[in-house]
Amino acid sequence: MMGILEGLKREIIVMVVAMMPVSELRGAIPLGISLGLSPIHSTLISMAGNILIVPFLLKLLHPIMAYFEKTYLFSKTIGWVKRRSMRKAKTIKKYSLLGLFIFVAIPIPTTGAWTGCIIASLLKLDFNKAFLAISSGIVTAALIVSTISYKVFSIIQ
Repeated sequence: MMGILEGLKREIIVMVVAMMPVSELRGAIPLGISLGLSPIHSTLISMAGNILIVPFLLKLLHPIMAYFEKTYLFSKTIGWVKRRSMRKAKTIKKYSLLGLFIFVAIPIPTTGAWTGCIIASLLKLDFNKAFLAISSGIVTAALIVSTISYKVFSIIQ
């Protein structure tokens, strides 16, 4: 019984890390492998966690940012996030949903589902199309990160 709870605890940790804005699955996959999960298991849990948050972000980011942008305390921060995201949005504007897919699929810092959702919200992209593009990007990024993580962990073991 304790082994099941311990495994479930590791899976929940990996899923939560995959949902977080900075780490997303880029941090969750190697974390899961380092916690003893198989690379495939870690990848699937990370993808699920990263995709799970996308519909909420697509629906809620725009109204939340609009509200906080009007407050004294958060207006500068929201303005900075919007400006930063819109600089990255130039490619997405040019290539539309393909650009959004590529943006999310490239596993480097400041790209990923969270920034992709911010940009999709700011550009007022169709929810279903944006969800499909972002989810496809997450799957592609997961395959890249899991392959690299597997190679790295194979070398150091």
